[in-house]
Amino acid sequence: METIQIEILHPKAKNLLLDLADLNLIKITEDKKKSDFSALLKNLRSKSAEEISLAEITEEVEKVRKSRYEK
Repeated sequence: METIQIEILHPKAKNLLLDLADLNLIKITEDKKKSDFSALLKNLRSKSAEEISLAEITEEVEKVRKSRYEK
């Protein structure tokens, strides 16, 4: 078995891939890393009274990274 990552540029291409999956010729799986991160962001944002900006998230990530390397 071989795994590849593709970027779909046209909706008809997705339909072709879905048809191949229906014929059990290929298996389509969701990008686990991306979906986990999206779910985490959605969860964090839902718990906040105000929306968290990407800049705020980036700032917090940089603080954590810096603290890890200072030890």
